[in-house]
Amino acid sequence: MSRKNIINIVLVLLVATILVTLAFLVRAGATVDTVAVFRTIGMTCSSCSDKITKGLSREKGVAVTEVDVPGGWVVVGYDSKSVKPEVLSGRIKRIGFENKVQATLTPEQFRQIVGRDIGKNASSAGGCGGCGPGGGCNTKKQ
Repeated sequence: MSRKNIINIVLVLLVATILVTLAFLVRAGATVDTVAVFRTIGMTCSSCSDKITKGLSREKGVAVTEVDVPGGWVVVGYDSKSVKPEVLSGRIKRIGFENKVQATLTPEQFRQIVGRDIGKNASSAGGCGGCGPGGGCNTKKQ
């Protein structure tokens, strides 16, 4: 075998190994078959929104989270075979926000009510003026 052939074989094996490794590291996205709407108390700024979004994204089955800080709403699109709204509510509470499940909907029902798909045009706007110099919210300790 020539040196060129050996180098080509090694390169192909290296690329294949990298691709297989990356395939295992990529998290398969959850499918949305249910949308839960939570009414929350205590959100005051985008830092609150970020904490909720990051916390819920750690739950298996959660595909998308929308947070409306001024309105006090958290909307979660998830796979109902992987997680239940009560578990999501518990996660929001552990993050530091009292909440109540207001509704569970199909994605189609959500689309009919809101006029768009879950996760499209999501916004986490809001501001309390209580955010500290590091961007953390000073109005509620989590």
